[in-house]
Amino acid sequence: MTGREKPWHGVLVAAALPLRETGPGALTVDFDAYAEHVAWLAESGCDGVTPNGSLGEYQTLSVEERTRVVRTALEAAPEGFTVMPGVAAYGATEARRWAESAAEAGCPAVMLLPPNSYRADERAVVEHYREVAKAGVPIVAYNNPFDTKVDLVPELLAELHAEGLIVGVKEFSGDVRRPYRIAELAPELDVLCGADDVLLELAIAGAPGWVAGYPNAFPKATSELWAAASAGDLEKAVPLYRLLHPLLRWDSLTEFVQAIKLSMDIAGRYGGPCRPPRVPLTPEQEKAVRQATERALEEGLS
Repeated sequence: MTGREKPWHGVLVAAALPLRETGPGALTVDFDAYAEHVAWLAESGCDGVTPNGSLGEYQTLSVEERTRVVRTALEAAPEGFTVMPGVAAYGATEARRWAESAAEAGCPAVMLLPPNSYRADERAVVEHYREVAKAGVPIVAYNNPFDTKVDLVPELLAELHAEGLIVGVKEFSGDVRRPYRIAELAPELDVLCGADDVLLELAIAGAPGWVAGYPNAFPKATSELWAAASAGDLEKAVPLYRLLHPLLRWDSLTEFVQAIKLSMDIAGRYGGPCRPPRVPLTPEQEKAVRQATERALEEGLS
């Protein structure tokens, strides 16, 4: 793990959730395997986890499952290892309850999408963050304009930060120009890399952290890549980035959960199936993921 100024800095893994088939059409969360996975990520050099994000299939979880996921991560986390759960929900009232639950459990921060059930305007977005901020726990906003249809543009982020509603943003737009504009408008706002396939570009731009997907399968190699990129060691970072990029770009595709879980299976970790509405990869997609994963393993990455 790296030295960090704040708990949401460093490599925070959007931890995949292990599901086991327990009957026809039934997939049950394996909490013991999840605890082991969180501990393994810590041992492998990562700085934290973000449970109950999209990669953790939070939309398919019951209230009891979602609550237990956070508690399991906290119990498995060693000292100094961040647990920053996603608290996205249909409305701000429910999201506030999840944020309050996370704070009561001992989480140092939470990650929050804007309203994602409709195309909210800027006034609605600000009110959404105001309501959840009442929980009193630091909020890292999550900008994912593809899934939410709401774009947290730099000007809006600056407004949210100026009001004290957010401490950072997971930037998933893929626009590598964004960090520079955000830094001009809100210099104290932490811009975290949110998409695996632009990690080099955002690290060079000064991102203090990366909310990451592919460390689930290759935690040591990806942590080394982030460290090199953050230090400006392009001689080390660029070849590793090129090698991993055929995998990293899956993080920005619709089938990212299935792809990452498949890479985990191939790499000797348990990835397993996904709950509906996600469906298995096509043969062509599976072949592409398998080839890229096996190539990385052949190069000695782990």
